[in-house]
Amino acid sequence: MSTTPADSAIRAVGLRKSYDAKVVLDGVDLDVPAGTVFALLGPNGSGKTTMIRILTTLIAADGGDVQVGGHDVSRAPAAVRQAIGVTGQFAAIDNLLTGEENLRLMADLHHLDRAAGRRRVAEFLTQFDLDAADQTPATYSGGMRRRLDLAMTLMGDPRIIFLDEPTTGLDPRSRHTMWQIIRGLVDDGVTIFLTTQYLEEADQLADRIAVLDGGLIVAEGTSAELKRLVPGGHILLTFAGSADLRAAARVLPDASADDTSLTLRVPGEGGIRSVRSLLHSLDESIDVTDLTIHTPDLDDVFFALTTRKAG
Repeated sequence: MSTTPADSAIRAVGLRKSYDAKVVLDGVDLDVPAGTVFALLGPNGSGKTTMIRILTTLIAADGGDVQVGGHDVSRAPAAVRQAIGVTGQFAAIDNLLTGEENLRLMADLHHLDRAAGRRRVAEFLTQFDLDAADQTPATYSGGMRRRLDLAMTLMGDPRIIFLDEPTTGLDPRSRHTMWQIIRGLVDDGVTIFLTTQYLEEADQLADRIAVLDGGLIVAEGTSAELKRLVPGGHILLTFAGSADLRAAARVLPDASADDTSLTLRVPGEGGIRSVRSLLHSLDESIDVTDLTIHTPDLDDVFFALTTRKAG
């Protein structure tokens, strides 16, 4: 039996899972350092949820060595469950109880004594800004429901938390609030395993990102490393009139044109020099009203590396 390195919170080697003839995970390797955010991206149906269900002991793998929190998920599932917290795509909240009663229920389930439970509940009500804790969750906004769900997950003080699309359906302000909470957890040494459909979320939060497609990890690295896998970017030039556009098109024959603008691809290497050279090549008499530079982002990475259609 292999062991998980001391600095690894989650480790998988050769993880495999099939449903009948359909291969969902085809020998996946993962190593998630403790105290970091690891984001798993992939199209719908790529196996993200299956991987989380295996890592959280909900289903068994068909093969491979998988360890979470230093425990083998197949040989010591109870120990794994004690080490982790899970927040799914939909808030696991009892709508018949108030927010505070939901937290007290979780304190009881984790066998906290009465005084410790009261302190923990009061701490979370403040930390997660649950100012309507005396009301039932049916009256809560989507953001408050997600914050309550995460607070309930944290009642057992897990050191590894699985967040499966934690901000789906939230407005931008609520999403940013969740990001702040997640960053605070990592500052306290918690490991976050994140799946998300919002690529900006992975860009903002993750120390490392893996892209899952066709049952395999097709790329892994920091956000900056993944963006470098996609060559170049483009520059969009908008002109005051058609005469300026035609004059610029003569100078830049490789650019593609529409009625008012030119788009020019920029190579990945020497991008800044290319922009400077472009500007110098345009005659001062050409009236450029707007210049927009687009560099590769995680959307570009996602579309370049995955083959499935999201659906």
